[in-house]
Amino acid sequence: MKTLLLWPQMPNSFWSYQETLDLAGLRSTNSPLGLITIAAMLPQDWEIRLFDRNVRPETAADWDWCELVIISAMIVQKADFCSLIDRGIKLGKRVAVGGPFPTSIPAVAQQAGAHYLILDEGECTIPLFLAALERGECSGIFRSAQKPDLTQTPIPRFDLLDVDAYLAMTVQFSRGCPFQCEFCDIINLYGRKPRTKTPAQMLAELEVLYQMGWHRYVFLVDDNFIGNKRNAKVFLRELIPWMEARNYPFILITEASLNLAEDDELIELMVKAGITIVFMGIETPDTDSLLGIHKIQNTRQSLLESCHKITRKGLQIMSGFIMGFDNERAGAGDRIRTFIEAANIPQGQFSLLQALQNTEMWQRLEREGRLTEGLATVHQGAIMNFIPTRPVAEITTEYIDAFWQIYEPLAYLKRTFRCFMMMNGWRGKSRRPITAHEVSLFSKLCWKQGVMRNTRFYFWWQLLVITIFKPQLLYDYITTLGVGEHFFNYRYEVRAQLERQLAEIEAAKTRDSLAENPDLSLVYDIAGKK
Repeated sequence: MKTLLLWPQMPNSFWSYQETLDLAGLRSTNSPLGLITIAAMLPQDWEIRLFDRNVRPETAADWDWCELVIISAMIVQKADFCSLIDRGIKLGKRVAVGGPFPTSIPAVAQQAGAHYLILDEGECTIPLFLAALERGECSGIFRSAQKPDLTQTPIPRFDLLDVDAYLAMTVQFSRGCPFQCEFCDIINLYGRKPRTKTPAQMLAELEVLYQMGWHRYVFLVDDNFIGNKRNAKVFLRELIPWMEARNYPFILITEASLNLAEDDELIELMVKAGITIVFMGIETPDTDSLLGIHKIQNTRQSLLESCHKITRKGLQIMSGFIMGFDNERAGAGDRIRTFIEAANIPQGQFSLLQALQNTEMWQRLEREGRLTEGLATVHQGAIMNFIPTRPVAEITTEYIDAFWQIYEPLAYLKRTFRCFMMMNGWRGKSRRPITAHEVSLFSKLCWKQGVMRNTRFYFWWQLLVITIFKPQLLYDYITTLGVGEHFFNYRYEVRAQLERQLAEIEAAKTRDSLAENPDLSLVYDIAGKK
């Protein structure tokens, strides 16, 4: 079977790092792990071509060549996802879809005309799909409530990727999260009982990347790496000697809950294994809001002290923050900005709340009649898709102001410097090569931050201090400054998108008012003429 695997285009967002990628001569942030894992599950005699459309689009010749198209997507990729289904249908190809987006909202793929919906986790549903093809079935929806044993998951087909185009390769140790955050769809997709691969599986995947010559970031894209602390520690204890024997060939990133701060041993193992950045969903410094969304794990200890402890031990925190929770008090944006500064968190993934389909929050808002039609659940440039408990304009204006200030270049440089000076500075001895990508990024940073902007004094002074006192952190420090370039530009886009949406909302209110009270039309007409 001649099969075309497609990963749709991502719009610009917090995670795209587009400006940073451009400076470094790279094309995409993370490799499409789900798609290359599915590729490993397909029959070995199938001919496969994979295209990450963020790196390089497929050609008309590829469409002519294929018999089957398989598309995987997240909700943020909705626009390109639907256009690819449409193109496949018009060209007379059989189209199959899967991934988090169609699993959560299968109606979109069905309406677009996809023939096969391979939903839930592929280890269970790919065999159902293949059996249907063997029977000659022309369509089908394949679902499974069963949560697969990840010890049977094959090594992803990294060989199908143009690896040098990426900032990070992605691997996965576990799926699922033990917590019950109201707004999160992870437990709907993967369950509350974290399942893990074996250490041997993980080391085999990392060995493939090592043999391919990969030397940049490896992102362990677990829903919560420490969801099963026992298994995480077992894996880390085997990962440490593997990394040491190869002179720490990768820089590791992962995601974890803030209760990591309660386990000193686990933090130390993570640092020793080469994990340098951990994404954490802090969400808000407001305790009442955390309790309201059932994020109890973030209320057991001081948020600020927990962040400082993790940072001091050698992990850079990348955090998630959200505005728009029910009963949120005015000034939430400024409180989040103040917390980010106090915690010395360089990258705060700061968004307006979106109710994701089928989450506990979605179901509650649906019962309350508060869901709003026609607003997409996408990224930082989208207003909430429900009616909040305080005015939308107030929340959005606060958010725009806070996002703007958080990613003001000088504030970002100072915060990044404080973060790295707080870290203990330990890193395993690495012989990672410095490539043209790193040289390009550093040289352009020197020009942008060291010459063109008002950051020039702080850029050179802080760079000198880090070089002298924290030399092991220099690579990470420069990369973090490079990431800032994306946010310095992206804040303009976020502001413009949200202000436009606010204006559209106000215009709609005016139209509704005129429709309800025709006498007002004369008032607006006279005002317009004046």
